[in-house]
Amino acid sequence: MKRVGVIGGGQLAWMMGDAATKLGVELVVQTPSQNDPAVAIAQDIVYGAVDDAIATANLANQCDVITFENEFVDLEALSLLAAQGVCFRPQLSALAPLLDKYHQRCYLRDLQLPVPNFFALEQIEDIQSKIEYFGLPVVLKARRHGYDGQGTYIIHDLQTLLQVISQTKAQLLVEEFVPFERELAVIAARCVTGEVVIYPVVETQQEQQVCKRVIAPAQITDQQAAEIQAIARTLLDSLDVVGVFGIELFLTPEGKVLVNEIAPRTHNSGHFSIDACETSQFEQHLRAVCGLPLANPSLHCPGAVMVNLLGYETADSDYQQKRQQLGEIPHSQVHWYGKTASRPGRKLGHVTVLLDELNQDKANEIIHRIESIWYPG
Repeated sequence: MKRVGVIGGGQLAWMMGDAATKLGVELVVQTPSQNDPAVAIAQDIVYGAVDDAIATANLANQCDVITFENEFVDLEALSLLAAQGVCFRPQLSALAPLLDKYHQRCYLRDLQLPVPNFFALEQIEDIQSKIEYFGLPVVLKARRHGYDGQGTYIIHDLQTLLQVISQTKAQLLVEEFVPFERELAVIAARCVTGEVVIYPVVETQQEQQVCKRVIAPAQITDQQAAEIQAIARTLLDSLDVVGVFGIELFLTPEGKVLVNEIAPRTHNSGHFSIDACETSQFEQHLRAVCGLPLANPSLHCPGAVMVNLLGYETADSDYQQKRQQLGEIPHSQVHWYGKTASRPGRKLGHVTVLLDELNQDKANEIIHRIESIWYPG
């Protein structure tokens, strides 16, 4: 039986639990808190922050291979463990170009993959001329540790830009604002033999840079789907990845596809796969990191809607009544992450509803029903 160490104890690690049981894999989780979701499904726990290399060394002593639930790790410290023979999947060399968003942009550009225009904000004196080239608005991003909209700002005027820069200590990346028609995402997996499998492209709907909804599959042209699949394959092969990656994209009004960001792990946009696909992204990831053959990523239904259950108040509640109402929606499955505290914007769970037919009006009707149950007023 393989023992897989997971750095991070949030819902992404928690959702590996069922897949681990199916595959006969034991999970050992490195996490700072006994209240984190994955504590409930782990065979063993190593307590420590995700960037605590001493905790990871302890984790390595209990595992055959180590993988990641999030990317907020100390790569330099982990490299010392890798030099001692600790097996990380994905490999640290695959993570290295991606953890800094500026370096990620450069890597994608050098692969000749389509990305928005960008530059690293190094000297504030250069801002005026570069902003004149880009035009306003622009997108300002922290180069490290940004997620769910944290560290991302859409800036509409130069005065606000200078104010945000002066108040932010992090290194920053500036990108042109893309007036996209839709946001898309795709999950792709690659195994030790180099085989790649790609899930259906989905539409993601964000509010305040936080994913609220996913519709699978996205209603795009065959050519656009093929282009996105080619982007995923090029990226994973170039990095020699072992594991699952999430790729977020923009679709412009002209039908052009641009890569937005890469998540070197399982991803929120792939949660629909637990209920709607032959193989979930979490099983696929464990298959890859354990050296098992990859499995069929196809939908087993015409389509699906996934809606994140985001916190809307500061409270301690399990929202049992609302969860019961959500579970009464036909073909629905409620996934509750077991978090003990709610706060605005926190991901507490998600609901997936399988569709009898792929119909935008039907999808919108289901989304409205879920959100009218979940959100007050």
